[in-house]
Amino acid sequence: MSTDFRRAERLQGLELSEIVQVSEAARAMRDAGHDVIALSTGEPDFPTPPHVVEAAHRAAVNGDTNYTPTGGTAKLRATVAEGAGVEPANVVISTGAKQSIANAMLATLDPGDEVVMPVPFWTSYADIVRMAGGVPVLVDCPMEAGFRLTPAQLETAITSRTRWLMLNAPSNPSGAVYSAEDYAGLAEVLERHPHVWIMADEIYEHLSFVPFESFREAVPGLRDRTLVINGVSKAYSMTGWRVGWGIGPAPLIKAMTAVQGQVTSGGSSISQAAAVAALTGDQSLLAERNAAMKARRDRVVAALDAMPGVSCLLPDGAFYAFPNIEEAIKAGGFDEDGAFCKALLEAEALALVPGRAFGMPGHLRLSFAYADALLDEGLARMGRFVAGLGA
Repeated sequence: MSTDFRRAERLQGLELSEIVQVSEAARAMRDAGHDVIALSTGEPDFPTPPHVVEAAHRAAVNGDTNYTPTGGTAKLRATVAEGAGVEPANVVISTGAKQSIANAMLATLDPGDEVVMPVPFWTSYADIVRMAGGVPVLVDCPMEAGFRLTPAQLETAITSRTRWLMLNAPSNPSGAVYSAEDYAGLAEVLERHPHVWIMADEIYEHLSFVPFESFREAVPGLRDRTLVINGVSKAYSMTGWRVGWGIGPAPLIKAMTAVQGQVTSGGSSISQAAAVAALTGDQSLLAERNAAMKARRDRVVAALDAMPGVSCLLPDGAFYAFPNIEEAIKAGGFDEDGAFCKALLEAEALALVPGRAFGMPGHLRLSFAYADALLDEGLARMGRFVAGLGA
């Protein structure tokens, strides 16, 4: 009897993200007794707020443990809708923001449809699009351009098959934030192409170090084809609670909900009760955590810029530094950034993610969502490694 396994064509090339692979390699080294520092994951080190945990406890004790409506509990949908100035019919709650992105792509893409993505991009975007049968159209937005897409680039990238433009601000991995003027320039192009929808991933909204404006608010004339992605994972330190959402036109939300109904159905009742508490409770922690991340950003970027062969643009948001390491790669005789990061892990037990994972080789991503002591030690290890290249 044959036991041959045949993988679906749409999954060709689809693997665990390189972020996960780096984290697992670091974990294996740690389990083997090595003193590994991993500055590779996008997870804030702050605890979930106590009042949020208490709300989850109350929900569990009170028996709020049944299936939830596919599109989210009425309370959470209403809370998100109120904050966005929309109706609950414009909101779908998912098991993490990533699921909302996947729901949207699966609900709208036919084979060969194109999705424009500024590079660098979060690793999952391209794979989600491919899994849904779409074609990622990658547009390089280098450090010299602030890692931001220009109207001219967008105009060139759009074809008759373009279905979506994916924007992520504040950006993972670059920290780039688009101003209202930036959005206005992109909107002029989009207005000439009414077949193109916009997905604005704003999961790092509350971790912007410059004035932030949602695409939906900056460009109200395009709300009828804009999907905003957000959630509680980053700002409220609720990564493991798995609650995210999409905000968009009701027909799109209905289609996304239909997809979700055949994948996970509704999300966790307890997690959604916790999310309501996060959104309606004391919001002062957002400013406090933003200030802490900004201070970490400043010390990390200063340390990176002091290293030979390393240059880092000051990120405007999120909690990642995305330095250019091309000169350091050359000094060490490495073929590319993946080899650099592998050697760094082996030599100094420091795990960082190569830029190739985000579509931009010659860089690496360092998360500063860690305690100062870990950051200082990690930077010291990287500095020592870089200083020894070519010696």
